[in-house]
Amino acid sequence: MHVKTGDKVQVMAGKDRGAVGSVLRVDANAGRVMVEGLNIVKRHKKPGPDGSEGGIIDREAFLDVSNVLLYSEELGRGVRTQSRYVGKDGNQFASKKEAVASYAGSEGKVTKVRICTKTGEVFE
Repeated sequence: MHVKTGDKVQVMAGKDRGAVGSVLRVDANAGRVMVEGLNIVKRHKKPGPDGSEGGIIDREAFLDVSNVLLYSEELGRGVRTQSRYVGKDGNQFASKKEAVASYAGSEGKVTKVRICTKTGEVFE
């Protein structure tokens, strides 16, 4: 999945097209994300036996992950990303095997990052 909880995303399709918000929840199994303040739906809640109030409640609903893109601060719009592995001295590699080989025997940790294909902006 190309988005994670806390990412800033732009909605590309649906009633909130063009809106920007941060991801609150991710459901990887269903391929859906919940974005703060977007895709607001009304839920009708009955009063509970413990005295909780009923009424019509507005809350966020899930969006399909294919309808959102990571938001680039540099370009000011949603962008496509690709994943890269960071090896020794911050060099980026297409495969994890190449990144591990860059350490050549010395200890080091390989991390996976998302990169904007147009600007090279790194999304941690």
